[in-house]
Amino acid sequence: MSKMDFNREFDAQHGKLVAITDELARVTCNNPGALTFAGTNTFIVGKNEVVVIDPGPMDLEHLDALMAAIDGRPVKAILVSHTHVDHSPLAGPLKEKTGAPVMGCGPHRRAVSFEDMDETPMDASSQKDFAPDEELEDGAKISVDGVVIEVVATPGHTENHLSFALPDHGVMLPGDHVMAWSTTIVAPPDGSMNAYMKSLDKLMARGETRYFPSHGGEVNNPKVFLAQLKQHRQMRSDAIMERLRAGDDDVMTMVKAIYTDVDPKLHGAAALNVLAQLDDLIAQGVVLCNGKVTLSAKFTLRETA
Repeated sequence: MSKMDFNREFDAQHGKLVAITDELARVTCNNPGALTFAGTNTFIVGKNEVVVIDPGPMDLEHLDALMAAIDGRPVKAILVSHTHVDHSPLAGPLKEKTGAPVMGCGPHRRAVSFEDMDETPMDASSQKDFAPDEELEDGAKISVDGVVIEVVATPGHTENHLSFALPDHGVMLPGDHVMAWSTTIVAPPDGSMNAYMKSLDKLMARGETRYFPSHGGEVNNPKVFLAQLKQHRQMRSDAIMERLRAGDDDVMTMVKAIYTDVDPKLHGAAALNVLAQLDDLIAQGVVLCNGKVTLSAKFTLRETA
């Protein structure tokens, strides 16, 4: 398969209401960065009545921009995909302005495999006190202005991550699970590679053909791109298996051998990715851990007959 078909062309138009389809528009927050690309896309579904998806970080200028975009229309609900601080914190102030209930993902939680793991910088970037008015389950549906929004549980990037589909219009809003500009970070303790891969399969089995992520622009040819994402993760997994066969048994030794072309300052983030891949290999039954799956644990290949 060819290399990843990234799409990094994106005109953010920070603070402005940008129409995407007849049913869907966005307002991009002016919070660009290494992990947010051009900023967080807040989506608005509906015309006469609306649903707001992923209100964004605690940014009062973005709140003003959202209120201008809503322009007095009733807000039926505020949906949140997950509890990273570039997605959920503005839900509270937006609720105060509009009276709309906050719905979607549940409170921040860790993946089962990493319940006892020490906090990491990625974990610290989560809104720990997020508490929705209503937690939505996989398959739940909300109708706004004649448009059906379906909840699609896609754990992986975080344990509580949700995507939102407009199935009648062939549109998927995958949050941070699938992004056109970059691969998604899957970092323990709140991220799980095993769950992420299963969620990719789940999306591949669906019929939506247009993907609009929470950062950057539209995904080109989603079915092909999803397959490329799977292959990319498999290549990382294969590299880790090679290091285990070579005798490496700890995360940082593997990182230094695998990420030779990456700035050592980024090796900490790479270590979390390797740990997530190792946890997935443990779930597959091909790798063993000497105890809890942590950054300081020792790993070996499972002997086969």
